[in-house]
Amino acid sequence: MCSWPLYQLDIKNAFLHGDLVEEVYMEQPPGFVAQGESGLVCRLRRSLYGLKQSPRAWFSRFSSVVQEFGMLRSTADHSVFYHHNSLGQCIYLVVYVDDIVITSSDQDGIQKLKQHLFTHFQTKDLGKLKYFLGIEIAQSSSGVVLSQRKYALDILEETGMLDCKPVDTPMDPNVKLVPGQGEPLGDPGRYRRLVGKLNYLTITRLDISFPVSVVSQFLQSPCDSHWDAVIRILRYIKSTPGQGVLYENRGHTQVVGYTDADWAGSPTDRRSTSGYCVFIGGNLISWKSKKQDVVARSSAEAEYRVMALATCELIWLRHLLQELRFGKDEQMKLICDN
Repeated sequence: MCSWPLYQLDIKNAFLHGDLVEEVYMEQPPGFVAQGESGLVCRLRRSLYGLKQSPRAWFSRFSSVVQEFGMLRSTADHSVFYHHNSLGQCIYLVVYVDDIVITSSDQDGIQKLKQHLFTHFQTKDLGKLKYFLGIEIAQSSSGVVLSQRKYALDILEETGMLDCKPVDTPMDPNVKLVPGQGEPLGDPGRYRRLVGKLNYLTITRLDISFPVSVVSQFLQSPCDSHWDAVIRILRYIKSTPGQGVLYENRGHTQVVGYTDADWAGSPTDRRSTSGYCVFIGGNLISWKSKKQDVVARSSAEAEYRVMALATCELIWLRHLLQELRFGKDEQMKLICDN
């Protein structure tokens, strides 16, 4: 892992920069209609906010501008762009709608890329990356820490759980949740919204991935027992709201995946739950907890299914890392439960 600084840019009015390919017309806005032209409409040459074509048109325009600078778009992840020069230096760019993150070993290259973007778009330089899509980033010489402390505290405040009594585990191992367990909730929408927020919190919280995966299975008709399980997750978050993920240079770039399966863990349909996590250079990069689609007839079958799921993730990561020229092209390891 490299201790390169991360920088953030923001494109103002991003969707207004997109060039439309299709013929799109709009009614003239109020106050724009000239006398005798009340029946005329406007043909749009650029995209507007609210058009279905706007996101695609904006991304196509942004991609062409970035590629004019000499950057290439990753085929593994189209939101990632990269550039390698003859000196072995590289620039990486990640875009999410109008939010941009740039990092590089070449500081002069970063400044040239910024100037290139400034000449094409109205761009705001936000300096070093500190807050991105609800994720807090703390950069230092020892590494980078990602957390969602503010987001977690906002969830606790919205649910009135700021002063709750914390617990040490996110789930009660002695409780098995099933559909229709208890009285149906009077406001199931509140349950769905809260579970959705917890699902977003799993971006930096591997420790709640499995319990959130479990409570997500009852979104259609949640009951009070399912609500109690969600409340327990909140009480666990209360104990460590600022917990996150640390990325640091550990002296190697080895890719290692770990898998496990909860065989026949669901008491209703006897389906198993897959779980895996992937480390690159000793740093946690990817993880997932997902209920398997079919019933496994043995624990070995459940383990093989989760290994297949993790292998797909490893192959995709290998493709991405090869494009970015990150680390050595060496054999990846997959470690599973017996």
